[in-house]
Amino acid sequence: MKILVDGMGGDFAPVEIVKGAVKAAAEIDETVVIIGPEETINEELRRNRWHGENIEVVDATEVITNHETPAMAVRKKKDSTIVKGMNMIKGGDADIFISGGSTGALLAGGLLTLGRLKGIKRPAIAAWFPRIGEDGNTLLLDCGANVESKSEYIFQNGLMGSIFVEGITGNRMPVVKLLNVGAEEGKGDDLHKEAFEMLKAASEAGQINFEGNIEGRDIVFGEADVVVTDGFSGNVFLKGSEGMALAIMKQFKSKLTEGMVAKAGAMLAYSKIKEIKEEFDYSDAGGAPILGLKGAVLKIHGNSKATEVYYAIHRAVDYVRNDITGMIAAAVEKSGTSDSGDSEE
Repeated sequence: MKILVDGMGGDFAPVEIVKGAVKAAAEIDETVVIIGPEETINEELRRNRWHGENIEVVDATEVITNHETPAMAVRKKKDSTIVKGMNMIKGGDADIFISGGSTGALLAGGLLTLGRLKGIKRPAIAAWFPRIGEDGNTLLLDCGANVESKSEYIFQNGLMGSIFVEGITGNRMPVVKLLNVGAEEGKGDDLHKEAFEMLKAASEAGQINFEGNIEGRDIVFGEADVVVTDGFSGNVFLKGSEGMALAIMKQFKSKLTEGMVAKAGAMLAYSKIKEIKEEFDYSDAGGAPILGLKGAVLKIHGNSKATEVYYAIHRAVDYVRNDITGMIAAAVEKSGTSDSGDSEE
C-alpha cells in the first residue's frame, strides 16, 4: 500500500507535513509517498533525521493556491502537487491521496481526473464532528462540495457516510439522521422532505439505519453516528460550530487569566480544562474524506500541523484496507439509484 501525501498542501507545508509523515511512517509498514519539490522535501527529511525505507519522494514543481480558480488551475498546472497526485491515484501508483491544499482544487482535480463512481450523482465532503461527553465523533456530510443540492444527493450521502463509518470504526449499524429544522417527521422544505422519504425507504429495505431528523443543537451530544444534509447547510453548520467553539475557548482563557485568584483557580482545575479543550480538538480525526470519487482522497485542514498529518496517515491505512471506495460503489448499485447517476454533469 502506498499513501500519497501532498507535501506542499497547507499553511505549514512542507515543515509540518514532513514531520507528521516521518512520525507515522516509523509506526507503519506501508509506504508513505510525499509529493512536492524533491530537493525541498528531501531537505526536510534530513532535518527530521529520517533513515527509514518506507518514505518515497515524488517531484512536483507547482502548487495550486486558494486564490486561484480551481478548475482553471487544475487544467493549467499539470505539474502541481494536486494534479500530479490525482494522476498517481488514477494510474495505480498510490492508493490514497492526503492533502491540506485548496479544497476547490481537490474537488476539481478529483472530478476531472478520477471521475465519479458509477451511480454517484455528486461527491461529498465528510467531516468528523466532536461529541461532547462521549467517545468518538459524528460524521457530517456534505460539508460544502455541493452548495446546490437535490434529494438524491442527500440520500446518497446517507449511504456513503454509513459505509465510511462502518469501515473505519467497525460500527456495523451506524445511526443516520437528517439535519433539519425540527426532529419531527414532516419538517423542513421540499428538498429535505423528499430526502427524508428516500432515507426512510432505504432503512426499511435494510440498506442503512436511518432514525429520522436531528436538529443542529443535538449533533454535538452524539445522537447520531452520521448526519446528512446539503452542502450549503453542512458547511454553514460546521464553520459556525467551529467558530463558536473557538470563541468559547478564547473567552474561557481570558476569564481565567484576569487576576491572581482566577489564575490560581485555573491552575487547580488545569487537568479538567485540558479535558475540555481536547473534546473540541479535531487534530486526531484523521481528515475529511471526499466520498464518491473513483479513488480515495482525504482532505486535512489547511492549517494542519504534524499531529493532523500523523493521524490522517493512520486513518488512510484503514480507508484502503477496508476498500471504502469499493463498498460505496457496491452499495449504490444495490440501492437502485445508480441508473441515472452518470448522466448528470
